[in-house]
Amino acid sequence: MRQCIPVFAIALVLGACGESANTPPAPAADASYAPKLQQQLLDAKPGDVIEIPAGRYAFDRSLTLRANGVTIRGAGMDKSVLSFKGQKAGAEGLLVNGDNFTIENLTIEDSKGDGLKISESKQITIRGVKVQWTGGPSTKNGAYGLYPVKTSNVLIENCVAIAASDAGIYVGQSRDVIVRRSRAESNVAGIEIENTINADVYDNVATNNTGGILVFNMPALSQQGGQIRVFKNKIVANNTSNFGAKGTPVASVPAGSGMVINSNDDVEIFDNDIADNATANIIVSSVYSTGYKDSSMADGFDPYPERIYIYGNRLKGGGDSPDGLDLKALKVASMGLTGRFPDVLWDGYYNKSRTIDGQPAPGPQICLEDVSGVINADGPNGYDNPNTDIGPFRCSLTKLPAIDLGRG
Repeated sequence: MRQCIPVFAIALVLGACGESANTPPAPAADASYAPKLQQQLLDAKPGDVIEIPAGRYAFDRSLTLRANGVTIRGAGMDKSVLSFKGQKAGAEGLLVNGDNFTIENLTIEDSKGDGLKISESKQITIRGVKVQWTGGPSTKNGAYGLYPVKTSNVLIENCVAIAASDAGIYVGQSRDVIVRRSRAESNVAGIEIENTINADVYDNVATNNTGGILVFNMPALSQQGGQIRVFKNKIVANNTSNFGAKGTPVASVPAGSGMVINSNDDVEIFDNDIADNATANIIVSSVYSTGYKDSSMADGFDPYPERIYIYGNRLKGGGDSPDGLDLKALKVASMGLTGRFPDVLWDGYYNKSRTIDGQPAPGPQICLEDVSGVINADGPNGYDNPNTDIGPFRCSLTKLPAIDLGRG
């Protein structure tokens, strides 16, 4: 199988992401608090507010909440710290299955699996929460930091995610989502929106990940995503070597991927600062580039990215040192030994039988403005005849509506 094409130092804007890195460490706390919190979560009822005082609390098993209308509130990010460094049981740090749930102002560290997982729930607020693995990037770290899946009406704001072995901030198979004013660094994927309908991702910082911000549709899931806007983010120097577990989809993301759109439709990328991502600042691709076959896809899955509108971004650098032998060879063959990929790398897969109003469609409708150029990698033909003709990409699309969660 070929190295897949698609699947991707700045002063961090810490003030937009919670508390300063200089926040003093959490004070020692009474060891008796851990079982108390476990019992509070088990006994929780709608309307309960569970306050976690300042301190560092150690847990050797997962915490679970299965009640609606509950708020978990710490004394502040880096002040109330839940540590799972010695975890012996459970797949997550905190697992939540409940509607109208809020969690805010605390840190979750070193969980055996995912840091915070919220499943099959609606009306979710995650605010001022940090999830991190303190030993730095490692395949042994948990897969996801913040992980709402099969959720709706989700707000993630002022959060931090560090060193997840899959995605730091991930929203999957969900609907109506905002991710804003957060920071993702040293993860495999910084921020990932997967098989999700209606999402706005803005005012975030993604740096030092393998891939900065990913908008994906995976082929074996029941829901396909679309209607995603990514804007006003800083997506810079995402060049960390991939440390994802072998065999997982994210393990194929090339180091140096800035913004990646894979098999997703109706995506708008604008007003971002995207720079110094060594493989490419922006990648648009199909799951066919990763080796997926039609037989491994759900019925009706659309593997092609379509109606992608990229405009008004500030792009610089990047594309000078792509990850993987195939990408390196493609760069040298198309741009020369000392050249670099242009701002946008497209793998070249599109649906040749697609029609609009009964007429043959003009390609995949990838519309580009304000970019240095594009390379069509010619993936369907083994990357043998790449070209840099930007003519087919000179177009515009109707802009997508903003996401309104009805709560400011």
